[in-house]
Amino acid sequence: MDEFHDKVAVITGAASGMGREFANLAASLGMKLVLADVQPKALEKAADELAKQTEVLAMVCDVRKGEHVQELADSAMARFGAVHLVFNNAGVGAGGLVWENSEEDWEWVLGVNLWGVIHGVRVFTRTMLECAAQDPGYRGWIVNTASMAGLLNSPALGIYNVSKHAVVALTETLYHDLKLVDAPIGTSVLCPYFIPTAIAQSHRHRPDELRTDEIMTASQMAAQALTEKAVGSGKVSAADVARLTFDAIREERFYVFSHPQALGAVAERMDALVHARQPADPYAATPHLKEILKAGMKGRR
Repeated sequence: MDEFHDKVAVITGAASGMGREFANLAASLGMKLVLADVQPKALEKAADELAKQTEVLAMVCDVRKGEHVQELADSAMARFGAVHLVFNNAGVGAGGLVWENSEEDWEWVLGVNLWGVIHGVRVFTRTMLECAAQDPGYRGWIVNTASMAGLLNSPALGIYNVSKHAVVALTETLYHDLKLVDAPIGTSVLCPYFIPTAIAQSHRHRPDELRTDEIMTASQMAAQALTEKAVGSGKVSAADVARLTFDAIREERFYVFSHPQALGAVAERMDALVHARQPADPYAATPHLKEILKAGMKGRR
């Protein structure tokens, strides 16, 4: 897919971070925008600013809920008549020793990171296939945001790892399924590493029904501190990731990496797997991160 002008892009998690940068770049390419987020004020601000460049439809949407995603697709079709590019991008973060996470923690993170992508794929793939049936020249693309955590298993990030591994598996399967039926729709999985965004503060937008009165454990506080430090010091910006992603769409590349230098750890993991060795250390190349995590846990006991 290399024609973007006058096409329609749907972006979840569009009010901030990578989602906002996807929207900025799409607008600069002349695309019409369908923006979705759970933050009403931030979404309204983004929509107002982007409306100076292009047509914008903005909707508050909780991607955990299939009916919200269906409403998003229906509204996009009613407004613009087609959908060409979908970014299933909304995501949240949580950490801590895996047995210390509550049922509510699991429901929240998997609800956004995994079920949000499931609903996006389930709803928008069918919508895009309907668009293709009406237009012989139709070409579409779906980008699912996973993470390097979808290829590695760092300690004290269990829920996040599980959610992002599932997104990688879902997107690889989607790739094969689309090829199986010769659909004019491509797909990419985006695996960013530490990008300066507000994901470490995503708990502020946690729904009331999934909040608990439990005090954060030492491991959860240490994991959050590590995430804040690593994300805050990231050198690759969200705008950089947006450019890399649009380049991948143009070049029809499936895997999109913000930090290809981190793939050495992925290769070590896979080598250990195929040779049935003990799991490789995901922090072997960045031992300082493990030390920050361990020190944080000790300091809070």
